[in-house]
Amino acid sequence: MSSKDRFSASIIQRTLQVNGLQMGATLAGQQEADRTLVLLHGFTGSASGWGKLLDRLAWPDMRVVALDMLGHGKSDAPTDPQRYSMEHCQADMIAALLQLGVTPGKAILLGYSMGGRIALFCAFSGFFHALILESASPGLADPGDRERRCASDEALARRIERSGVPAFVDYWEQLPLFSSQEHLPSEKREALREQRLRNRAIGLANSLRGVGTGAQPALHERLPKLNLPVLLIAGELDTKFCAIARQMEQSLPQVQMSIVAGAGHTIHLEQSATFIALVKQFCLSLVF
Repeated sequence: MSSKDRFSASIIQRTLQVNGLQMGATLAGQQEADRTLVLLHGFTGSASGWGKLLDRLAWPDMRVVALDMLGHGKSDAPTDPQRYSMEHCQADMIAALLQLGVTPGKAILLGYSMGGRIALFCAFSGFFHALILESASPGLADPGDRERRCASDEALARRIERSGVPAFVDYWEQLPLFSSQEHLPSEKREALREQRLRNRAIGLANSLRGVGTGAQPALHERLPKLNLPVLLIAGELDTKFCAIARQMEQSLPQVQMSIVAGAGHTIHLEQSATFIALVKQFCLSLVF
């Protein structure tokens, strides 16, 4: 295995060579633990964006692995948008987890927003024991909606390439979707902005093209066949994703759902203690 390790307190940062590209991973907890919680960040995020949650989600029989998706964090940013597709995301993730010694059937996959859409697609691979989705969706069911969203994502990708990451982050932070983040402590907002600014324009643009909501395969009809435990988490202030979660709840055969009071789209930042409690309660309830 070709990798470089970097240690910082109880956190281990690694770079892995996966399917011809570099992939960043951040590890927490006892690395010999039998079970693994895998974290996938949202668009403009990275593994480092989970911050102190990495340690707080690791306990004696559970380690945490947070991955950088392509175009984000310490992972490569290929010039070919197709390299970012859901199928490639799945292949890269499983290859990375196998390198890290994760046993199939012993991992719980947790994805936020874009990471939730990727996690839902990958949950059908048979590699994971359970799934946690935070502010996530199964895509767009209507082909016309997908076509319009692809056009919108392409326009946004070109804006990023034309204007650069700082200007895009200024725009991104003002979206109504993230309005509830205004109530975060200033140090959290500053850390989130600094993390977003460390991304690259080509990576963000091609991530939109390869794995944006418009490019994502619609998974609605497959949900009844997802025979593993699922926890859906949405913030009560994020009415759009609350509605999406309730719709998914009707189709998933083994599902729990929690609507978190006082939170918007980014529950793990806005209501961290509640988020951690929900995740731990769900994980500890699982029978392996």
